[in-house]
Amino acid sequence: MRTFLHQRDLPDGFQYGPVVAIDTETMGLNHARDRLCLVQLTSGDGRTDLVQIMRGQTAAPNLVSLLSDPDTLKLFHYARFDITVLRVTFDVIVAPVYCTKVASRLVRTYSDQHGLKAIVQELLGFEINKEEQSSDWGAKHLTEKQIKYAASDVIHLHAIRKELDLRLEREGRAGLAKACFEFLPFRAELDIAGWGNQDIFRH
Repeated sequence: MRTFLHQRDLPDGFQYGPVVAIDTETMGLNHARDRLCLVQLTSGDGRTDLVQIMRGQTAAPNLVSLLSDPDTLKLFHYARFDITVLRVTFDVIVAPVYCTKVASRLVRTYSDQHGLKAIVQELLGFEINKEEQSSDWGAKHLTEKQIKYAASDVIHLHAIRKELDLRLEREGRAGLAKACFEFLPFRAELDIAGWGNQDIFRH
């Protein structure tokens, strides 16, 4: 696995394929309070780019261009949070998207474990280390353990999507999944507008 750490933005002219897996690391799980610190990206070729976001940074034109590219599918695990914090930080609507957590909930209905660690263990047959998940991602210099964790948190998403797609087709839920993915940018807007903890579809 090759990992590249960039400050502030992706290099000029850097290109990804039609599907790029993306993850984020933040100071916490409250998008209104906790800032974005790191964005991890991979096209599934074994190389991971880590883009470190500085405190107060609101511009990353190459990254934003990729996030908003209508021809590139952005692959996340728990896309709802990631695209919300990216929207808050860079004022970008991330689309189109695919969420492995949503796909897992649609086809792994026999389980209530839809975290990345559980999905990797079942679908890919090995364990990933989540030890650095709750570390200080706002530090100016990330540790080797943090860099390794950040890369591993995104590198498996292409393989997971492949397995989940097979199950979505098998169970006849691919169309439903697609509709859910298309709604996710609007779900992010609802979160930002204050409806994060409310089910607006409830009676």
